[in-house]
Amino acid sequence: MNIVEACHDQNLFRPLFRDLSTWTNWMVVLKSIFALPMTEAEQLVFTKLSGRVDPPKQPVEETWIIAGRRGGKSRMAALIAVYLSCFKDYSPYLSAGERIKIIVLAVDRAQAGVIFRYAVGFLDQVPMLRAMVERETADSVSFSNRVDLEVTTNNFRSVRGTTIGAAILDEAAFWRSEFSASPDIEVVNAIRPAMATIPNALLIGIGSPYRRAGVMYDAWKRHYANDESSTLVIQASSQDLNPTIADSVIAKATEADAQAARSEWYAEFRSDLSAFLDMDLIERAVEGGRRERAPVNGISYVAFTDPSGGSHDSFTLAIGHEDKGRFVVDMCRGIKPPFSPESIVKEFATLLKNYRCSSVVGDRYSGEWVREAFSKEGIYYQHSDLSKSECYLESLPLFSQGVVDLVDYQPLLAELQQLERRTSRSGRDSVDHPPNGRDDLANSVCGCLALLASRQAQGQAYMINFLDGSRILDDDERLRRKEAMLRGVPVEAIR
Repeated sequence: MNIVEACHDQNLFRPLFRDLSTWTNWMVVLKSIFALPMTEAEQLVFTKLSGRVDPPKQPVEETWIIAGRRGGKSRMAALIAVYLSCFKDYSPYLSAGERIKIIVLAVDRAQAGVIFRYAVGFLDQVPMLRAMVERETADSVSFSNRVDLEVTTNNFRSVRGTTIGAAILDEAAFWRSEFSASPDIEVVNAIRPAMATIPNALLIGIGSPYRRAGVMYDAWKRHYANDESSTLVIQASSQDLNPTIADSVIAKATEADAQAARSEWYAEFRSDLSAFLDMDLIERAVEGGRRERAPVNGISYVAFTDPSGGSHDSFTLAIGHEDKGRFVVDMCRGIKPPFSPESIVKEFATLLKNYRCSSVVGDRYSGEWVREAFSKEGIYYQHSDLSKSECYLESLPLFSQGVVDLVDYQPLLAELQQLERRTSRSGRDSVDHPPNGRDDLANSVCGCLALLASRQAQGQAYMINFLDGSRILDDDERLRRKEAMLRGVPVEAIR
């Protein structure tokens, strides 16, 4: 029995759909993946969604479904996973005692839980499929036909050393990792060898589009509307796949943010987003194997911190110095939650004193508690005059000029590579982390670089104002200006 017949069978999946007529276009997508016969009307739908003239004549090995929000993606991912687990016989390709996996990789644990609950719900509602279950855990189901269905988060390490019959990648455009700037590409590269011994093994990516980068965008660019390609790409708006979505919902979203709406509801890749830093700029700034630089006598250091309350974001600190026109990050630390903020302040205060920093700059997070906590440890906490986005933009020229020296710390490098630059309708640029991403380490490092650039500029102003016109400054005034400059106070403010 093929998957579309299973969806129409009252003893199988039909009772799981309230109104199967609203899933008509999804049935066309399934027919195109599994090379099932189509009517003339269905072929027209296929052409609209794929840009191709003729549907595949044999099951495809790789499919990317780029779809708008609320189009039923997660439910369909679960349905395909259950069907492949229960209806396909992989035994001819397995060695004695070997089992095969059908995996669904989600963007995070919450989404993995949603898809897994869908899959378990399908099994619970179909007695003949529930009878095949031998074992069930929090994220997997083992069947009597030597198939294991597993729904988990994306991780290229988890797919190595196993045999995979099908892999469904949910929302791959939004995958994030602290160890990689491109986890989607690394996972796909790890999956393909694990599928090599299984004829007609299936790789399916299902998700909404985001910026023009990553494995999903690459598949769309290379294979969409390409009749000669063995990779099938479907691009469908929310209403293409779910006609119950009201026009007013999409109209309201479009009025609020047209670019976001084109992506979320019309399944178009965003044109207003780009990578903030090119990978080669970051790699050029890294001294391989150098995790930290110890404090050196005679060097003046600055520090920037991104505080956290200890329940969600990391509490981070970066310390650096300027050396003959180069901007050096000597150390970068990040403490993941949960933790006691006061204990981290104490730990960071010790580090600051080791680098002879009597002050640290940070944002206005949580009012005055951070300032008070550092003050108790003998460190002056100064609120940054720049926003997070402004710190990023101030650091960009330094990366572009190749005058930055970073530490070799992979979580930091991944955050820098994932930063996104967004251009608003007014033409103003802003920089931030992507959805589901983090930038706590990147914030501290770029804040530190911005401080160093500012201090260099103020140092030049100090030299220019050494004579202050025709008036020679006395030693006390020069010393007062210099100390203020090192604290980040503009020269003009202390004349």
